[in-house]
Amino acid sequence: MNLPAALLDPRAYPEPTARVDLVQTHISWVFLTDCYAYKVKKPVDLGFLNFTTLRRRHFYLHRELVLNRRLCPEIYLEVLPIVEHKGAAQVGGHGHPVEYALKMVRLPQERMMDEVADRGELKPEHLDRIIARLVPFYEQAAAAPRIDKYGEPAVIAFNHRENFSSTAGLVGEMLSADLFALIQSFSWGFLEKKRRLFLRRIKKGRIRDCHGDLHMKNICLADGVYIYDCIEFNPRFRYGDVAADIDFLAMDLDFHGYQGLSRHFVEGFARASNDPELLEILDFYKCYRAYVRGKINAFIALDPEQKPGSRAQAAELARAYFALAGEYAREGASWK
Repeated sequence: MNLPAALLDPRAYPEPTARVDLVQTHISWVFLTDCYAYKVKKPVDLGFLNFTTLRRRHFYLHRELVLNRRLCPEIYLEVLPIVEHKGAAQVGGHGHPVEYALKMVRLPQERMMDEVADRGELKPEHLDRIIARLVPFYEQAAAAPRIDKYGEPAVIAFNHRENFSSTAGLVGEMLSADLFALIQSFSWGFLEKKRRLFLRRIKKGRIRDCHGDLHMKNICLADGVYIYDCIEFNPRFRYGDVAADIDFLAMDLDFHGYQGLSRHFVEGFARASNDPELLEILDFYKCYRAYVRGKINAFIALDPEQKPGSRAQAAELARAYFALAGEYAREGASWK
């Protein structure tokens, strides 16, 4: 059975639906029915995540359910088995599971933060609502010695080293050698010169079990503020400085041309969370986050399962994000 094709059949789902649409990333298929979204993980191993076995995919779907209920308890519903019956797929059916799906309430696409921004409708009040949602989230997020270690300079350096090694092959195609060297020089220099700052943030309790993927496509501004799709597959990408989470969204606002709202957001969050040091580390983490987005889009551009148009768009985005990382590296060089 070709599972992705089988799940495009409306009869595969436990509730009636007029149609099923498919949205996919490099690690998941998401099937959209009239009222719900069903996420199925792809059997991929990218080094930093491994979904190659059914048991692993089942486990990480449950992790996704639990972790995302911290910010969206009313959206994340349950993990359901997918069974095969007479050659057809049934989500939530009885029998031996051939796959699993995470069932979520479908959010209105037109209220996604990036689409609101693209229509020119994003306002400071929207950012204030997000700040009001995030401040208590981080205050309540888990903090412990095992999490604190992810704020240590050595671990932050490891994350950067992994980024650079996994993208070295893109030099000359997605970014120039000079840009690659500039971003590395800034990152290593900041880590060395600001070591005391990183250690001080650990002592102040700024290292938490965060969201890990806080950008506009993962925020819905509907009747409430819904912040979803956190990192579940690797705690190293979720544990870390609150500033790294906040600066991800700030970077995304910059990328979409909303530099004023980006500044409004980080300054407002710094005040509300009593964390003025967050501004001192702003360019460092924005550079890191822009580079991560460049890397992810580069992976999508190289994914043969993606449509040619999607791959070309992803390559263009990758180059733009790498260029933005370079801008932050130039701006942040004032640490010298």
